[in-house]
Amino acid sequence: MSSEAVPARDRTEWYQDVIAQEVAPTRLMLADTDSFRAEAAVLELGRVRVSRFSYTSLLSWRTPELIRRSDPERYSLAFMTQSTMWISQRRSHAELFAGDAVLFDSSHPFDAGTGSMAGGPDGALVRVVIVSLPRDAVSLPPDRVDRLLARRLDGRTGMGAILGQFVTALETHAGDCLPHELEQLADTTLALSSAFLASRLDSYGDLPAETRARALLERINSFIDHNLGDPALTPRAVAERHHISLRSLYLLFQGQGGGESVAASIRRRRLERCRADLVRPELLAAPIHSVAARWGFNSAAVFGRAFREVYGASPREYRRQAVLTGATATGPVAGAEAGAGTQLRALHGTSKGVAS
Repeated sequence: MSSEAVPARDRTEWYQDVIAQEVAPTRLMLADTDSFRAEAAVLELGRVRVSRFSYTSLLSWRTPELIRRSDPERYSLAFMTQSTMWISQRRSHAELFAGDAVLFDSSHPFDAGTGSMAGGPDGALVRVVIVSLPRDAVSLPPDRVDRLLARRLDGRTGMGAILGQFVTALETHAGDCLPHELEQLADTTLALSSAFLASRLDSYGDLPAETRARALLERINSFIDHNLGDPALTPRAVAERHHISLRSLYLLFQGQGGGESVAASIRRRRLERCRADLVRPELLAAPIHSVAARWGFNSAAVFGRAFREVYGASPREYRRQAVLTGATATGPVAGAEAGAGTQLRALHGTSKGVAS
Protein backbone atom coordinates (compact mmCIF):
# COMPACT_ATOMS: atom_id res chain seq x y z
CA MET A 1 0.00 0.00 0.00
CA SER A 2 1.35 3.40 -0.99
CA SER A 3 0.17 7.00 -0.86
CA GLU A 4 1.55 7.70 -4.35
CA ALA A 5 -1.75 7.01 -6.10
CA VAL A 6 -3.87 8.82 -3.46
CA PRO A 7 -4.89 12.45 -4.17
CA ALA A 8 -3.48 14.87 -1.59
CA ARG A 9 -6.95 15.83 -0.32
CA ASP A 10 -7.69 12.17 0.53
CA ARG A 11 -4.43 11.18 2.19
CA THR A 12 -5.45 11.83 5.79
CA GLU A 13 -8.56 9.69 5.45
CA TRP A 14 -6.67 7.03 3.48
CA TYR A 15 -3.91 6.67 6.07
CA GLN A 16 -6.41 6.71 8.95
CA ASP A 17 -8.11 3.74 7.29
CA VAL A 18 -4.78 1.93 6.89
CA ILE A 19 -3.87 2.44 10.56
CA ALA A 20 -7.39 1.51 11.72
CA GLN A 21 -7.24 -1.76 9.83
CA GLU A 22 -3.71 -2.79 10.74
CA VAL A 23 -3.23 -1.32 14.26
CA ALA A 24 -6.31 0.40 15.76
CA PRO A 25 -8.60 3.30 14.82
CA THR A 26 -6.89 6.65 15.42
CA ARG A 27 -7.23 10.27 14.43
CA LEU A 28 -4.45 11.80 12.35
CA MET A 29 -3.13 15.24 11.50
CA LEU A 30 -0.62 15.41 8.65
CA ALA A 31 2.04 18.12 8.65
CA ASP A 32 1.49 18.68 4.93
CA THR A 33 -0.97 16.65 2.88
CA ASP A 34 0.68 17.68 -0.40
CA SER A 35 4.11 16.33 0.56
CA PHE A 36 2.93 13.48 2.81
CA ARG A 37 4.32 10.08 1.84
CA ALA A 38 3.46 6.70 3.33
CA GLU A 39 3.80 3.01 2.58
CA ALA A 40 2.61 -0.06 4.45
CA ALA A 41 3.11 -3.81 4.12
CA VAL A 42 1.39 -6.42 6.29
CA LEU A 43 2.08 -10.07 7.04
CA GLU A 44 -0.84 -11.98 8.53
CA LEU A 45 0.10 -14.92 10.76
CA GLY A 46 -3.32 -15.84 12.07
CA ARG A 47 -3.72 -14.11 15.43
CA VAL A 48 -0.35 -12.36 15.01
CA ARG A 49 0.26 -9.55 12.53
CA VAL A 50 3.59 -8.02 11.49
CA SER A 51 3.34 -4.64 9.74
CA ARG A 52 5.98 -2.37 8.22
CA PHE A 53 5.18 1.33 7.93
CA SER A 54 7.08 4.28 6.53
CA TYR A 55 5.66 7.79 6.64
CA THR A 56 6.49 11.46 6.97
CA SER A 57 5.42 13.96 9.62
CA LEU A 58 2.14 13.44 11.44
CA LEU A 59 0.39 13.47 14.80
CA SER A 60 -1.97 10.70 15.92
CA TRP A 61 -4.43 10.17 18.77
CA ARG A 62 -6.43 7.22 20.03
CA THR A 63 -9.25 8.67 22.07
CA PRO A 64 -11.65 7.16 24.64
CA GLU A 65 -14.45 7.64 22.10
CA LEU A 66 -12.59 5.57 19.51
CA ILE A 67 -11.87 2.88 22.09
CA ARG A 68 -15.56 2.65 23.03
CA ARG A 69 -16.47 2.44 19.36
CA SER A 70 -13.91 -0.21 18.41
CA ASP A 71 -11.20 -1.97 20.42
CA PRO A 72 -9.26 -4.89 18.92
CA GLU A 73 -7.75 -5.50 22.39
CA ARG A 74 -4.22 -5.86 21.08
CA TYR A 75 -0.73 -4.94 22.15
CA SER A 76 1.50 -3.35 19.55
CA LEU A 77 5.26 -3.78 19.91
CA ALA A 78 6.94 -1.27 17.61
CA PHE A 79 10.59 -1.36 16.51
CA MET A 80 12.02 1.91 15.20
CA THR A 81 14.31 1.37 12.23
CA GLN A 82 14.73 4.97 11.01
CA SER A 83 14.27 8.54 12.29
CA THR A 84 12.52 9.52 15.55
CA MET A 85 9.08 9.63 17.14
CA TRP A 86 7.42 10.00 20.53
CA ILE A 87 4.44 8.32 22.17
CA SER A 88 2.51 8.89 25.40
CA GLN A 89 0.16 6.47 27.15
CA ARG A 90 -0.97 5.83 30.74
CA ARG A 91 1.06 8.75 32.13
CA SER A 92 4.26 7.48 30.47
CA HIS A 93 6.14 9.18 27.64
CA ALA A 94 8.90 7.84 25.40
CA GLU A 95 11.21 9.55 22.92
CA LEU A 96 12.29 6.93 20.40
CA PHE A 97 15.25 6.63 18.04
CA ALA A 98 16.39 4.00 15.55
CA GLY A 99 17.05 0.75 17.43
CA ASP A 100 14.49 1.46 20.15
CA ALA A 101 11.27 -0.44 20.74
CA VAL A 102 8.05 0.61 22.46
CA LEU A 103 4.87 -1.13 23.60
CA PHE A 104 1.38 0.40 23.40
CA ASP A 105 -2.12 -0.94 24.04
CA SER A 106 -5.23 -0.42 21.91
CA SER A 107 -7.40 -0.46 25.06
CA HIS A 108 -5.94 2.78 26.46
CA PRO A 109 -5.81 6.26 24.91
CA PHE A 110 -2.48 7.34 23.46
CA ASP A 111 -0.99 10.09 21.35
CA ALA A 112 2.13 10.05 19.20
CA GLY A 113 4.07 12.29 16.87
CA THR A 114 6.82 12.09 14.28
CA GLY A 115 9.02 14.27 12.10
CA SER A 116 8.87 18.04 12.38
CA MET A 117 5.66 17.79 14.41
CA ALA A 118 7.68 15.90 17.03
CA GLY A 119 10.62 18.27 16.90
CA GLY A 120 12.56 16.18 14.38
CA PRO A 121 13.82 17.03 10.89
CA ASP A 122 11.16 18.39 8.57
CA GLY A 123 9.99 15.75 6.09
CA ALA A 124 12.07 12.98 7.68
CA LEU A 125 10.85 9.51 6.73
CA VAL A 126 10.00 7.37 9.76
CA ARG A 127 10.28 3.60 9.41
CA VAL A 128 8.81 1.25 11.98
CA VAL A 129 7.95 -2.45 12.19
CA ILE A 130 5.00 -3.31 14.45
CA VAL A 131 4.22 -6.72 15.93
CA SER A 132 0.51 -6.81 16.81
CA LEU A 133 -0.50 -9.37 19.44
CA PRO A 134 -3.82 -10.29 21.10
CA ARG A 135 -3.66 -9.08 24.71
CA ASP A 136 -4.93 -12.43 26.01
CA ALA A 137 -2.21 -14.33 24.11
CA VAL A 138 0.70 -12.64 25.90
CA SER A 139 1.76 -14.97 28.70
CA LEU A 140 2.08 -12.26 31.38
CA PRO A 141 -0.43 -10.56 33.74
CA PRO A 142 -1.88 -7.43 32.10
CA ASP A 143 -1.25 -5.26 35.15
CA ARG A 144 2.44 -6.07 34.93
CA VAL A 145 2.61 -5.51 31.18
CA ASP A 146 0.99 -2.09 31.72
CA ARG A 147 4.20 -0.99 33.46
CA LEU A 148 5.97 -1.12 30.08
CA LEU A 149 3.49 0.96 28.08
CA ALA A 150 5.06 3.96 26.33
CA ARG A 151 8.50 3.28 27.79
CA ARG A 152 11.63 3.16 25.66
CA LEU A 153 12.78 -0.46 25.36
CA ASP A 154 16.17 -1.58 24.06
CA GLY A 155 15.76 -3.31 20.72
CA ARG A 156 19.52 -3.59 20.09
CA THR A 157 20.58 -6.27 22.59
CA GLY A 158 19.37 -9.48 24.18
CA MET A 159 15.84 -10.65 23.45
CA GLY A 160 15.02 -7.30 21.85
CA ALA A 161 17.69 -7.81 19.20
CA ILE A 162 16.64 -11.43 18.64
CA LEU A 163 12.99 -10.45 18.21
CA GLY A 164 13.90 -7.53 15.96
CA GLN A 165 16.06 -9.75 13.73
CA PHE A 166 13.32 -12.35 13.67
CA VAL A 167 10.58 -10.00 12.47
CA THR A 168 12.97 -8.56 9.86
CA ALA A 169 13.56 -12.10 8.56
CA LEU A 170 9.78 -12.63 8.51
CA GLU A 171 9.38 -9.71 6.12
CA THR A 172 11.94 -11.19 3.74
CA HIS A 173 11.21 -14.91 3.85
CA ALA A 174 7.70 -15.66 5.11
CA GLY A 175 6.41 -15.75 1.54
CA ASP A 176 8.40 -18.96 1.03
CA CYS A 177 6.67 -20.73 3.92
CA LEU A 178 3.87 -23.29 3.88
CA PRO A 179 0.64 -22.76 5.89
CA HIS A 180 1.70 -25.03 8.75
CA GLU A 181 5.04 -23.19 8.90
CA LEU A 182 3.23 -19.87 9.18
CA GLU A 183 1.36 -21.25 12.20
CA GLN A 184 4.70 -22.15 13.78
CA LEU A 185 5.96 -18.64 13.04
CA ALA A 186 2.94 -17.13 14.79
CA ASP A 187 3.61 -19.23 17.90
CA THR A 188 7.30 -18.32 17.84
CA THR A 189 6.52 -14.61 17.41
CA LEU A 190 4.23 -14.76 20.44
CA ALA A 191 6.84 -16.62 22.48
CA LEU A 192 9.65 -14.21 21.59
CA SER A 193 7.47 -11.17 22.23
CA SER A 194 6.39 -12.52 25.62
CA ALA A 195 9.99 -13.36 26.49
CA PHE A 196 11.15 -9.89 25.48
CA LEU A 197 8.54 -8.22 27.68
CA ALA A 198 9.22 -10.63 30.54
CA SER A 199 12.94 -9.84 30.36
CA ARG A 200 12.13 -6.15 30.87
CA LEU A 201 9.95 -6.99 33.86
CA ASP A 202 12.34 -9.51 35.47
CA SER A 203 9.47 -11.97 35.11
CA TYR A 204 11.04 -14.59 32.86
CA GLY A 205 10.19 -17.35 35.35
CA ASP A 206 6.49 -16.46 35.11
CA LEU A 207 6.31 -17.55 31.47
CA PRO A 208 4.88 -21.00 30.64
CA ALA A 209 7.49 -23.71 30.12
CA GLU A 210 6.68 -23.99 26.40
CA THR A 211 7.17 -20.25 25.90
CA ARG A 212 10.52 -20.35 27.73
CA ALA A 213 11.62 -23.32 25.60
CA ARG A 214 10.75 -21.55 22.33
CA ALA A 215 12.55 -18.40 23.43
CA LEU A 216 15.61 -20.40 24.51
CA LEU A 217 15.70 -22.18 21.16
CA GLU A 218 15.68 -18.85 19.33
CA ARG A 219 18.46 -17.51 21.57
CA ILE A 220 20.49 -20.63 20.79
CA ASN A 221 19.86 -20.33 17.05
CA SER A 222 20.90 -16.68 17.16
CA PHE A 223 24.05 -17.60 19.10
CA ILE A 224 24.94 -20.27 16.54
CA ASP A 225 24.42 -17.88 13.62
CA HIS A 226 26.69 -15.28 15.22
CA ASN A 227 29.48 -17.75 16.02
CA LEU A 228 29.69 -19.93 12.91
CA GLY A 229 33.22 -18.71 12.22
CA ASP A 230 34.51 -20.16 15.50
CA PRO A 231 35.96 -23.66 14.89
CA ALA A 232 35.28 -24.40 18.57
CA LEU A 233 31.53 -24.01 18.07
CA THR A 234 30.28 -27.50 18.96
CA PRO A 235 27.05 -28.80 20.53
CA ARG A 236 28.83 -29.01 23.87
CA ALA A 237 30.04 -25.40 23.60
CA VAL A 238 26.49 -24.28 22.74
CA ALA A 239 25.05 -26.16 25.72
CA GLU A 240 27.64 -24.79 28.12
CA ARG A 241 27.13 -21.23 26.89
CA HIS A 242 23.40 -21.50 27.65
CA HIS A 243 23.83 -23.38 30.94
CA ILE A 244 21.92 -26.48 29.85
CA SER A 245 22.90 -30.12 29.45
CA LEU A 246 23.72 -31.68 26.09
CA ARG A 247 20.63 -33.85 26.47
CA SER A 248 18.44 -30.76 26.95
CA LEU A 249 19.99 -29.17 23.86
CA TYR A 250 19.31 -32.27 21.77
CA LEU A 251 15.71 -32.37 23.01
CA LEU A 252 15.19 -28.71 22.08
CA PHE A 253 16.34 -29.37 18.52
CA GLN A 254 14.21 -32.51 18.27
CA GLY A 255 11.22 -30.45 19.35
CA GLN A 256 11.60 -27.94 16.52
CA GLY A 257 11.03 -30.59 13.87
CA GLY A 258 12.85 -31.31 10.64
CA GLY A 259 14.96 -34.12 12.11
CA GLU A 260 18.14 -32.03 12.08
CA SER A 261 20.66 -32.53 14.89
CA VAL A 262 22.60 -29.70 16.51
CA ALA A 263 25.86 -30.68 14.77
CA ALA A 264 24.09 -31.01 11.41
CA SER A 265 22.48 -27.60 11.86
CA ILE A 266 25.86 -25.98 12.54
CA ARG A 267 27.42 -27.68 9.52
CA ARG A 268 24.52 -26.74 7.22
CA ARG A 269 24.66 -23.08 8.21
CA ARG A 270 28.44 -22.98 7.71
CA LEU A 271 28.03 -24.49 4.24
CA GLU A 272 25.31 -21.96 3.40
CA ARG A 273 27.62 -19.08 4.33
CA CYS A 274 30.50 -20.59 2.34
CA ARG A 275 28.30 -21.13 -0.72
CA ALA A 276 27.16 -17.51 -0.57
CA ASP A 277 30.73 -16.20 -0.21
CA LEU A 278 32.06 -18.35 -3.05
CA VAL A 279 29.82 -16.55 -5.56
CA ARG A 280 30.06 -13.02 -4.16
CA PRO A 281 31.75 -10.91 -6.87
CA GLU A 282 34.03 -9.11 -4.41
CA LEU A 283 35.30 -12.47 -3.05
CA LEU A 284 35.93 -14.33 -6.31
CA ALA A 285 39.70 -13.89 -5.89
CA ALA A 286 39.69 -15.18 -2.30
CA PRO A 287 41.25 -18.66 -1.92
CA ILE A 288 38.65 -21.33 -1.28
CA HIS A 289 40.43 -22.48 1.88
CA SER A 290 40.16 -18.96 3.31
CA VAL A 291 36.41 -18.89 2.63
CA ALA A 292 36.07 -22.23 4.41
CA ALA A 293 38.20 -21.08 7.35
CA ARG A 294 36.14 -17.91 7.67
CA TRP A 295 33.12 -20.05 8.50
CA GLY A 296 34.76 -22.50 10.88
CA PHE A 297 36.10 -25.27 8.63
CA ASN A 298 39.61 -26.19 9.80
CA SER A 299 40.19 -28.76 7.07
CA ALA A 300 39.93 -27.93 3.37
CA ALA A 301 39.42 -31.63 2.59
CA VAL A 302 36.54 -31.98 5.05
CA PHE A 303 34.98 -28.81 3.67
CA GLY A 304 35.31 -30.01 0.07
CA ARG A 305 33.64 -33.36 0.79
CA ALA A 306 30.80 -31.76 2.75
CA PHE A 307 30.23 -29.12 0.06
CA ARG A 308 30.09 -31.70 -2.77
CA GLU A 309 27.69 -33.87 -0.76
CA VAL A 310 25.19 -31.00 -0.46
CA TYR A 311 25.66 -28.98 -3.68
CA GLY A 312 26.70 -31.70 -6.10
CA ALA A 313 29.95 -30.01 -7.13
CA SER A 314 33.29 -29.15 -5.59
CA PRO A 315 33.65 -25.59 -4.29
CA ARG A 316 35.95 -24.74 -7.21
CA GLU A 317 33.51 -26.16 -9.79
CA TYR A 318 30.62 -24.35 -8.14
CA ARG A 319 32.42 -21.02 -8.25
CA ARG A 320 33.49 -21.55 -11.88
CA GLN A 321 29.92 -22.35 -12.91
CA ALA A 322 28.71 -19.24 -11.10
CA VAL A 323 31.13 -17.08 -13.10
CA LEU A 324 30.16 -18.74 -16.39
CA THR A 325 26.41 -18.38 -15.82
CA GLY A 326 26.52 -14.94 -14.24
CA ALA A 327 24.98 -16.30 -11.04
CA THR A 328 27.43 -14.27 -8.97
CA ALA A 329 25.09 -11.33 -9.35
CA THR A 330 21.71 -13.08 -9.36
CA GLY A 331 21.79 -15.85 -6.75
CA PRO A 332 22.34 -19.64 -6.65
CA VAL A 333 23.91 -21.36 -9.62
CA ALA A 334 21.40 -22.76 -12.09
CA GLY A 335 21.11 -26.51 -11.73
CA ALA A 336 22.92 -26.60 -8.39
CA GLU A 337 21.14 -27.71 -5.27
CA ALA A 338 19.85 -24.63 -3.42
CA GLY A 339 19.70 -26.72 -0.25
CA ALA A 340 20.60 -23.81 1.95
CA GLY A 341 17.00 -22.88 2.67
CA THR A 342 16.37 -19.40 4.00
CA GLN A 343 17.68 -17.76 7.12
CA LEU A 344 14.15 -17.78 8.45
CA ARG A 345 13.76 -21.51 7.99
CA ALA A 346 17.15 -22.04 9.55
CA LEU A 347 15.87 -20.21 12.61
CA HIS A 348 12.90 -22.52 12.84
CA GLY A 349 14.36 -25.85 11.84
CA THR A 350 12.06 -26.20 8.83
CA SER A 351 14.85 -26.35 6.28
CA LYS A 352 15.76 -29.89 5.29
CA GLY A 353 19.44 -28.95 4.95
CA VAL A 354 22.16 -31.49 5.71
CA ALA A 355 21.38 -34.83 7.24
CA SER A 356 23.21 -35.74 10.41
